[in-house]
Amino acid sequence: MLRYCLVLIGLLLALPAAAQSQDASVSEPVPYALKDTEVWDIRAGKLERTYKLYVSLPESYRDGRRRYPVVFVTDADYAFPLVRSIARRVGHRGRDLEDFILVGISYATGDTPEFSRRRDYTPTPSRLEKRSDMPGRKPIFGEAEAFRLFLNDDVFPFIAKTYRADMSRKIYAGHSYGGLFGLHVLLTEPKMFSHYIIGSPSLWFDQKVMFKREQEFADAHTDLPANLFMAIGSFETMNKAAKNLRYSRTLDMIGDLQGFEKALAGRNYPGLKLTSQIIQDEDHLTVFPAIVTRGLQWALPARRQR
Repeated sequence: MLRYCLVLIGLLLALPAAAQSQDASVSEPVPYALKDTEVWDIRAGKLERTYKLYVSLPESYRDGRRRYPVVFVTDADYAFPLVRSIARRVGHRGRDLEDFILVGISYATGDTPEFSRRRDYTPTPSRLEKRSDMPGRKPIFGEAEAFRLFLNDDVFPFIAKTYRADMSRKIYAGHSYGGLFGLHVLLTEPKMFSHYIIGSPSLWFDQKVMFKREQEFADAHTDLPANLFMAIGSFETMNKAAKNLRYSRTLDMIGDLQGFEKALAGRNYPGLKLTSQIIQDEDHLTVFPAIVTRGLQWALPARRQR
């Protein structure tokens, strides 16, 4: 009996040491870093604010001197890791998508996502929304043109200087307000990007001002040289009677997109290549992964190598 008690006491005394040994094998937590990615702070001098550029390089970038097309995405906090993962999984190391450099443009440093994107991605001032998620700062809209010039004058030269980028093949991808911004660029300087992937654009903004912009462009131009892919989710339409809450109760974004597509197609621009899709069983918050997957397959197809 005494021997049993001594053995039991020994085991109990050993437990803290064993636990300490297990704890010692666990390292301190460190920030998670995505492989082959870099982050740069870039100052937008004319805007007097700073943005981060997230850059992802394909695995093949380390080999040779090849230049790569560049995909630029807005709303980078969400879109950058998503598009990077899609590129690697769907692209299959260049077999099913052409390898590309991915550049994500963050929200302005010190701004919330909502505050930054409202200001930077919208084409006109708006008094519709008076709330702000930044105490002491009124919401700002309508600086899309200033943001476009920041991309053209600051971001593009930096990418061209720093990476082996084929700047004649720049692809834009944006969703919601990001899609609205893409259409602003399209109707302001169409050749700024070689391809536009536009997801669920907020064409309702400012009393559908982008339809007016499209008419003004058509009045002044005989051609719109651009490759344009637009897509939207099947639930992005108004259906007040539906029990399915994924339908909108206030906006018919599908109708807006179809109206905008019809307007563009009716101009018979010789240089416009337009593709549009409604993606089934997707709503405004779920559709972007499907849009960007299809958009990349449209813009950067690669022959499957067996």
